[in-house]
Amino acid sequence: MNTLRLRLLCCFFGVVPAAHAADRVILLHGLGRSPLAMSRLAHDLRKDGYVVSNLAYPSQRADIRTLANVTLGPVFAATPAGTRIHIVTHSLGGILVRQYLHDHGTPASLGRIVMLAPPNGGSELVDHLRNWSLYRWINGPAGLQLGTDDTSVPRMLGPLPPGTEVGIIAGSTSLNPLFSALINGPDDGKVSVARTHLRGESAHLTVPHSHTWLMWRRPVLTEIQSFLRTGRFTRPTPPSNAKSPDPFVT
Repeated sequence: MNTLRLRLLCCFFGVVPAAHAADRVILLHGLGRSPLAMSRLAHDLRKDGYVVSNLAYPSQRADIRTLANVTLGPVFAATPAGTRIHIVTHSLGGILVRQYLHDHGTPASLGRIVMLAPPNGGSELVDHLRNWSLYRWINGPAGLQLGTDDTSVPRMLGPLPPGTEVGIIAGSTSLNPLFSALINGPDDGKVSVARTHLRGESAHLTVPHSHTWLMWRRPVLTEIQSFLRTGRFTRPTPPSNAKSPDPFVT
């Protein structure tokens, strides 16, 4: 059966042929969240033909290195030959990926990465709240490692490995004016736009949405799908390597 007939039959019966048969997408939620936070994105990517694993991990119970190893180690260890693994993260999830790449190098199967609202340069909120017992109790060891000082894990991880394709989407709308008062510059209520940048990023995009709901917004979902397919967002954005804002990641 020729390709055209197959596509017509698929459309007639409401079936979308898998355009990414050897591609898998790993979804990593943020601190204190669950796979439910990424469920709309998972649904869209499955419709787009990807095999999707919406992973759960105990974000409030361990440090960043431990979480990175126990979450991503099994993923890459069990990857069949010929499979390409893309990753889409929210917030802390992006730091887990950076930690894994820092410790283990770039897996041969790694595809593209999209980070939503990643605290790549840390967050001033952690600086202000880390000494509060309630904050420590809720957010656990990983939550204490996301500050902006010299002990900040995101800042110590350094730039991306050469050749890594990473697109970053930052939010610029806050639903929490109190938190935003503690953050320098435009922010999403948790992380400043400037601190989402990462040296070596392929593309960076700012959208008028908040940290918590970034992955539920239709324009964001469209941009994620675009970057996974093409390595670009639909809106042209300059890479940070060309003297773009990258003041916090060394």
